[in-house]
Amino acid sequence: MQEKMELLKSRIADIAHLSHAGAVLGWDQNTYMPPAGATGRGNQLAVISRVAHEWATAAEMGKLLTDLESYAAQLDPDSDDACLIKVSRRDYDIETRVPSQFVEEQSRTTSLAFSAWVEARQKSDFSIFLPHLEKVVELNQRFAAFFPEFEHPYDALLDQFEPGMKTEEVKAIFAALRPQQVELIKAIADQPEVDDSFLHQSFDEQKQWDFGVEVIRKFGYDFQRGRQDKAPHPFTTSFGLDDVRITTRIDPQFLNPMLFGSMHETGHALYNLGFSRSLENSGLDSGASLAVHESQSRLWENLVGRSMPFWQHFYPRLQEVFPQLTDVSLERFYKGINKVQPSLIRVEADEATYNLHIMLRLELEIAMLEGSLALKDLPQIWNQKMKDYLGVEPHNDADGILQDVHWSYGNLGYFSTYALGNLVSAQLWEKIQQDVTDLDDQIRQGRFENLLGWLRENVHRHGRKFEPQVLIERVTGSRIDPAPYMRYLNKKYGQIYGISE
Repeated sequence: MQEKMELLKSRIADIAHLSHAGAVLGWDQNTYMPPAGATGRGNQLAVISRVAHEWATAAEMGKLLTDLESYAAQLDPDSDDACLIKVSRRDYDIETRVPSQFVEEQSRTTSLAFSAWVEARQKSDFSIFLPHLEKVVELNQRFAAFFPEFEHPYDALLDQFEPGMKTEEVKAIFAALRPQQVELIKAIADQPEVDDSFLHQSFDEQKQWDFGVEVIRKFGYDFQRGRQDKAPHPFTTSFGLDDVRITTRIDPQFLNPMLFGSMHETGHALYNLGFSRSLENSGLDSGASLAVHESQSRLWENLVGRSMPFWQHFYPRLQEVFPQLTDVSLERFYKGINKVQPSLIRVEADEATYNLHIMLRLELEIAMLEGSLALKDLPQIWNQKMKDYLGVEPHNDADGILQDVHWSYGNLGYFSTYALGNLVSAQLWEKIQQDVTDLDDQIRQGRFENLLGWLRENVHRHGRKFEPQVLIERVTGSRIDPAPYMRYLNKKYGQIYGISE
């Protein structure tokens, strides 16, 4: 049996190497590829996707997994081998439902859709992206049809990103969360507005870049195993355990996008860099789910990066880099970066309003998949929902329907993971503070090694061995729960805005 186990690992490693090669091409497309290369790149990625899918669904793979079932039953269910067989069986059962030709078509379609999205966003013209989005939605409808056992077609999409979770489960979590967040936002609206004008002035781009690098180095991001580049929409990508790259974007008139964007992507990268070496190229060397992945990025961006202890350490350095902040007190700066104000752009939304952006997108995605709205009407529907949910209305497509890149990647079913990640980050933070009792003092000193070590031990090293709800319950004692997040928000913003809890 050990020989068959080694053969399975070898086959999976080959697929991993091929996928990493595709990831390199995708990273290049998002960073340095000239615009005219889109068609050729789409064809290259399509072939890689098709071949990887054919290898993953080969009859030999299925036979190996069947032969290894009895071996897995004898193992500790938490062992690497037992988890590898279990997860590989799940992957195989899913991927054998999807024809290779479909995978190739999807890859080619999304590669072209991304280039169209970039042009459409630059020109703020949804009509450029519309025919590509129509194809993306059609592909997602066809994909869902491969899995008729799900109660709702959207379950099939959600399950790709949050294994084991159902649409109704997410809707129930959001239903419990929404009124509490709305109540908090209304209470904040009754208080004097926080001044953040000092964040909206000229900030040298290179100095922004250099300060961001200082911060993420201290977090523990290893530039011997990664790099940072610029991209229209920041992302993290992995080519293996020793090559995990991040991107950011810089606004010369607004400090927040680069500053918190780099922290956010570093959170993702630290997770990818923390998988156990024993999982390398095994198919288990990725995140448990996108919500767990997002919990890591939001933890470093918000619970660390927007905290008072963090800026008690870093603010003097930021003032040194940007003397225009010399007359801005630490207290004023802290309130400014945590200002609550309904806004148009999701990635720049404050913690109190962010989840409403996600709830809006979830409703739209379900309707798109069901075919209950005309895609050509999306800009108008989007604008109305923004007004209904957040009280703001976009004046153009770039700030509205075109602001997110994910649909061009073909990723319907993805957005709810962002809000779920917020909830998980707060659950983990409560547990971390119980275990690392002087955490705030360590952050005030610019020390993050114990925080990162805790995450490595309890979350990162396991990779994809456990389903997300199982992992979260093992670490925190409960499944995804909105209560810790609301405790965090109410305490933080109660103090900032003088609201009694």
